[in-house]
Amino acid sequence: MERFYITTPIYYVNDVPHIGHAYTTLLADVLSRYHRLLGIRTHFLTGTDEHGQKVYEAAKRLEISPQEQCDRTVVRFEELWKRLEITNDDFIRTTDPRHKGVVQEILAELFERDEIYRGDYEGWYSVREERFYTEAELVDGRSPEGSEVEKITESNYFFRMSKYQDWLISYIGENPEFIQPEFRRNETLGFLRQPLGDLCISRPKTRLPWGIELPFDSDYVCYVWFDALVNYISAIGYRHDEERFASWWPANYHLIGKDILTTHTVYWPTMLHAMGLAMPRTIFAHGWWLTNDTKMSKSIGNVTNPMEMADKYGVDALRYFLMAEMSLGKDANFSEHAFTLRYNADLANDLGNLASRSLRMVERNLEARIPAPDPTRLGAAEEQLRAACLAAVEHMEDHLTGMSLDRGLAEVMSAVRAANKYFDQAAPWKLLGAEDEAAFRTVLYNTLEALRIISGLLYPVIPEKMRELRRSMGLPEETLEPRLEQLRSWGGLEAGTALRELSALFPRIQRPKKKADPKATSKRDAPPGIQWIKYDNFARLELKVAQIRSAEAVADAERLLKLQIDLGDETRQVIAGIAAWYQPDDLLGKKVIALTNLEPAEIRGIRSEGMLLAAKKGKTLRLLTVDGKLPPGSGVS
Repeated sequence: MERFYITTPIYYVNDVPHIGHAYTTLLADVLSRYHRLLGIRTHFLTGTDEHGQKVYEAAKRLEISPQEQCDRTVVRFEELWKRLEITNDDFIRTTDPRHKGVVQEILAELFERDEIYRGDYEGWYSVREERFYTEAELVDGRSPEGSEVEKITESNYFFRMSKYQDWLISYIGENPEFIQPEFRRNETLGFLRQPLGDLCISRPKTRLPWGIELPFDSDYVCYVWFDALVNYISAIGYRHDEERFASWWPANYHLIGKDILTTHTVYWPTMLHAMGLAMPRTIFAHGWWLTNDTKMSKSIGNVTNPMEMADKYGVDALRYFLMAEMSLGKDANFSEHAFTLRYNADLANDLGNLASRSLRMVERNLEARIPAPDPTRLGAAEEQLRAACLAAVEHMEDHLTGMSLDRGLAEVMSAVRAANKYFDQAAPWKLLGAEDEAAFRTVLYNTLEALRIISGLLYPVIPEKMRELRRSMGLPEETLEPRLEQLRSWGGLEAGTALRELSALFPRIQRPKKKADPKATSKRDAPPGIQWIKYDNFARLELKVAQIRSAEAVADAERLLKLQIDLGDETRQVIAGIAAWYQPDDLLGKKVIALTNLEPAEIRGIRSEGMLLAAKKGKTLRLLTVDGKLPPGSGVS
């Protein structure tokens, strides 16, 4: 039977959760929900890492026991996951007896087989990362992550990790899906080009008394990373419920941040191999959330509290932004400005407005019941809408497999825009005035049917609001959490079904207007769709080849076109003031030059994520195009 087992890292309980913790856990939640939508048996594990020096020192500062520190702090994670609607199937704590016992059994067996030995060690230790480093690994006297280190000489126990170096290199080479994205795989292989030492897996109690005691030497506790990694198997019954363990292992995905790549792609696989266990299918390292291109850090003071964002803008809005804004594997910038732009463009303007005006029109004119479409009124426009929605279903499934959720969501939003375009061009308010009720009913049915499919595709990302929307369309309670087969066909709404009242899904965020700067340089008003660029930014322009995938007019803006451009690894929306020179259909498939490292802008209330380069002389304007042999995303120099 097909199944899906996904894990997050387990989080340290030395402080409050931040946006990085929230992102990884939300990503696992969304992937789990999509697999449940596919009808696949799913197990989603998260939890907390409760041993080690950081926890011990946090407890000392508060003058409480380490266990009390863990019990106080774990609640913050549990409450946040509940607030963010995280649907984890299990939550493991490394202080749980079920975990501690498994760790000790593994240690005892490896020691008995001489996979663990005692020896003396001298090296540089980072308290923050709880890792030893060799002299050669230090960068300007600090760890590779920039942490302070101290020189320590002591007797410890070691796991014979070095004996598995050649095996690991071969395994990674033969299994390209094992470490993703590919550049992280290459990073691990680069690390393995240097001699791999043995792994120190103990800490003397004289230095650190807080941890799982070694079963063969009570003067030592287990190294926190050796302890923590075992959670992925202890939580699903390893050594105590072999039938359950066999039903879930190996994991489909270990989701991790890129800063713990080595522990997961070197330590963990060698440990598993020594235990005689299969490797996880994929270890996927996502990027960091940055603020002004700087990693979020408590010491810098730029950490975003996810609870505050959820309270201010709503849980679903936060979930959507985090999933839509980051291309998996790459870093992304988090700012309230970018959040507001995407929220207003995608959720308030496109999706929320479509749902509000179509449902309200049915309520006012058709006794709040799903209208019956007239089959004689179905033409090319209806077929295009149907094709756009069903294509979004297929694309989302493909992007789910390819771990490109942001692109999958972009495809769904393309279907939303197709539904808005259909509704605007059909103009049902005019049909009602002309007393053409059959056409009026048909347009509204098709718009609501598009919303049925779209809401199902978005449910794993924004579950609360999509549940509200689906309930308002009269869908049965058992289908509010949909299955993919329900979204693969057109015509799922039953005519005559009573609608329920729907409050505003995504009220528009009103941004405070900035006061004019009297010292600002005077300039002419830019045409719509044109953005000014400061001169000192020209030195860092990022130009790429982009292929135009869709184009449409912007309502009530005769000079603007709304474009979806393919940049190879992502799809973006651009608002361009070129309608006087190009018809939308003329642009489809063109390869143009896009400026891609501008801050997102809002033009007529619509998000624009870049600019297209054009040449103009007199009254003639032409976009700069490139030879068709260059693929989208190619750099321009």
